[in-house]
Amino acid sequence: MRLTHNLIKEMPKLSRPRERLENDGEKALSTHELLAILLRTGPKDSSAVDLSMSLLASFEDLYYLKTASLEELMCVNGIGRTKAIEIRAAIELGSRIALATQEKKGQVTSSHTIGKRLIKEMKDLQQEHVITLFLNTKNEIIKKETTFVGGLSQSVGVPIT
Repeated sequence: MRLTHNLIKEMPKLSRPRERLENDGEKALSTHELLAILLRTGPKDSSAVDLSMSLLASFEDLYYLKTASLEELMCVNGIGRTKAIEIRAAIELGSRIALATQEKKGQVTSSHTIGKRLIKEMKDLQQEHVITLFLNTKNEIIKKETTFVGGLSQSVGVPIT
């Protein structure tokens, strides 16, 4: 007797990983659903969800998947060279994101101190500038943005990015 696999297009729309992520957010998805989104397709007559579950079953846990080589990944039926490379790239990107930190541009210890600093930076400007400083909970400057540039008779909005 042949085991049949459901293709994603045969799944109810609200049960599909991409739609669930869109509706419920990425935190609501299981590991195999997140992996299925990255894999995009499964082998013939099988879904990306089936392939992701097979891939996870081939490795003891996420740590072993994280350390798997291209050759080890390609030993899983449905994982070819391209998918193995995409998995390795996603794992490396995740590692780099985990190490990323928010750039800090100084700390605000008092309004007087930050005022003196801004006066030094802005003393030679020929027009008014409205500067916005964004702080984290430790009063560290995480972003500095010029909100408006203008003069006594007019002001020009600066696009906020």
